[in-house]
Amino acid sequence: MGKNQSSAEKRHLQSEKRRIRNKRAKSEIRTEAKKVVAAVQGKDKAAAEAALKAMIKDIDTAASKGIVKKNTAARKKSRMQRLLNTLSA
Repeated sequence: MGKNQSSAEKRHLQSEKRRIRNKRAKSEIRTEAKKVVAAVQGKDKAAAEAALKAMIKDIDTAASKGIVKKNTAARKKSRMQRLLNTLSA
């Protein structure tokens, strides 16, 4: 701790850093999801697959760090994969 810094102040600074990091990770997941949806609606299978791959990477990273829960990550990946599969059908 810095000079004259209470543990509560330090904890506040740490939680603020984490909040910003978590917010960025969740925002990135939502952005990637929008890219997948846009590619599927545009019937662009290659772009949709690339966007899905990037989204899955972001979701798995967030889940491993506890930013999103494991089941939430699995649900989001499953929904996007089902959406992508509608292009094949």
